[in-house]
Amino acid sequence: MAKKKILVFFGHTDRETFCGALADSYEKGAREAGHEVKRINIGDLSFDPVLHKGYRVIQALEPDLLKVQDEIRWCDHLALFYPNWWATMPAILKGMFDRMWLPSFAFNFNKNGFGWKRLLKKKSARVIITMDSSPFLSRVLFGDNCNEIKKAILGFAGFCPVCVKKVGAVKNMSEARRESIKKCVNRLGRIGK
Repeated sequence: MAKKKILVFFGHTDRETFCGALADSYEKGAREAGHEVKRINIGDLSFDPVLHKGYRVIQALEPDLLKVQDEIRWCDHLALFYPNWWATMPAILKGMFDRMWLPSFAFNFNKNGFGWKRLLKKKSARVIITMDSSPFLSRVLFGDNCNEIKKAILGFAGFCPVCVKKVGAVKNMSEARRESIKKCVNRLGRIGK
């Protein structure tokens, strides 16, 4: 098995959650398998997640956002973990992408106005989303809540494949089921997927 450079990114400010335990389990598996692993927890970063003037005026990126960009450039594989809140990612995570997913980093639009260049090609991603409800029921009621991250953010920049695993219903999940899922996620870390 080829060793990878893996960035484990935890997109929730509270590490003491089941989502945090899954990120820990993935990281542990990846390290034990000999992959080169770096970890970022969004709660440890300092940045303004608000686009005060939209994209009309690009705000200078804080050092922590520049660091995240560097680590994303560095990695072969991104393992992103976050909870599903109101059918999307936490606002701080969305704010981070709003601020730093910019031309010359993630993409460049073609000068002729048609299409774009994906600047983060040759990278893969695993997105693990926890939710209190059943993933199936959530999809039936609210539609696919991962298109934003899978297609419009990561895919737009060139990540391929982007594999998504939804985990629920966490709120009423037994401890045995939680342990089983942690083992599954640990295996994903070991194989770098």
